[in-house]
Amino acid sequence: MLQQGRLFRARNPAYMGAMIRYAFIAVLLASAPAFAQEIDLAGSADDRVVPESRMEMQMSFAPIVREATPAVVNVYTRRVVQNRSPFANDPIFSRMFRSQPQEQNSLGSGVIVDPSGVIVTNNHVVAGATELRVVLADRREFSAEILLTDEATDLAVLRVETDEPLPVLAFDMSGDVEVGDLVLAIGNPFGVGQTVTSGIVSALARTDVGQTDFASFIQTDAAINPGNSGGALVDMDGELVGVNTMIFSRSGGSNGIGFAIPVEMVARVVDTAMSEGELIRPWLGARLQPVDSDIADAFGLDRPRGALVNEVYPLAAADDAGLMQGDIVLAIDGQAINNEAGARFRLATRAAGDDARFTVLRDGEELSLDVAVQPAPGLSEPDPFAVDGRNPLVGAALVTLSPAFNERVGLDPFRGGVIISAVGRRSVAARFGFRPGDQLVELMGEPIYSLDDLADVLAAHDGAQVWPLIVERRGQRFDTSVRLY
Repeated sequence: MLQQGRLFRARNPAYMGAMIRYAFIAVLLASAPAFAQEIDLAGSADDRVVPESRMEMQMSFAPIVREATPAVVNVYTRRVVQNRSPFANDPIFSRMFRSQPQEQNSLGSGVIVDPSGVIVTNNHVVAGATELRVVLADRREFSAEILLTDEATDLAVLRVETDEPLPVLAFDMSGDVEVGDLVLAIGNPFGVGQTVTSGIVSALARTDVGQTDFASFIQTDAAINPGNSGGALVDMDGELVGVNTMIFSRSGGSNGIGFAIPVEMVARVVDTAMSEGELIRPWLGARLQPVDSDIADAFGLDRPRGALVNEVYPLAAADDAGLMQGDIVLAIDGQAINNEAGARFRLATRAAGDDARFTVLRDGEELSLDVAVQPAPGLSEPDPFAVDGRNPLVGAALVTLSPAFNERVGLDPFRGGVIISAVGRRSVAARFGFRPGDQLVELMGEPIYSLDDLADVLAAHDGAQVWPLIVERRGQRFDTSVRLY
């Protein structure tokens, strides 16, 4: 029976997977005397070898866990939400059955990144919270304040007041994380208490998942469940390589596909919060397209790689650096780039005013360009132009489109012109059917590129009875004339 049991385990895929996993552990932990002399654990990725003895396969994650778990905390949030009454739209019953506020409690995880009490977690963990409480691994509890929240990266930085230094997790800024590396996910899934799961890095630079603006996730098969958000993804040196943020799941539980925000982005957000600076949104000012096999053949590449520059915005960072339409961006700061999202992420990990080194293929030759890390040009909240006089736009407010404004409201950053931002109720503009979001393309036969163009046309034709115009609404253009009475 014992021999049959061994045979079964040897053929069991789950058992073999576990054995392979323990094999890799032996390579990365320095406490194995039988092979420590043969392997330099601080060496490069090429030093990884397969274990050769049973002792090497029976090692444990415990030393790493003991070092890392004290710096991982539980984050408890309390929110007050207003429940909508089913009679809210009824003029009589809405007075009798008013909606009542209700408390909602939720939990997540966080990582201590500075001994003074600075903690990083996910923005969605603390969004809308009216009260924050942090519980350490040793069960000490603290009230927390928010230093910075950033929806675009889904990161938040908290601070707790403490009289003694707290344990921290060091950042692994080496940039040498590889697919297949062993990692540990530490957090508080389902509120059961601090939990450690193990797995491997199953993919890097995942840019086609999630809802953050600067996505370039680490994918792992380490079990991540609700409550793990904001927790640590740790390598075999006990250093932070990412902050766990979301999973792919049909059931709500772990299906072996979890995603973590890379430590480079975490470090940028934490540095900004601790320096009380402003977290900028770097904007390259170039449209990039992944290079497929057809494009690779057209440019004489041996294989599809890089991202093709389709368009460059005038006077933006890319234009100032000399990036041109038709260039292929191969790498940024030595990291391979395959699409626009990857380029956005690499820029976002640099501080404002830094230069990012672009490796570009142009006319068959590689060259390097230094691209400044700059925000999108224009104002994200420009002052609106209120229309008066005698014309069909009276009562409307308009703004000039710019990359900064467009990114804030979700429009194409390259789109220019003038757009209606507000329409007064019962105004002339409202009576003629103008709506917020309408773009004024042409008025009185004159193209409208800016508010100055608009002001000139309104002044020149004030009091006219017939106003021919072209308006673009949700991608459709309407060519019409409006008659004043």
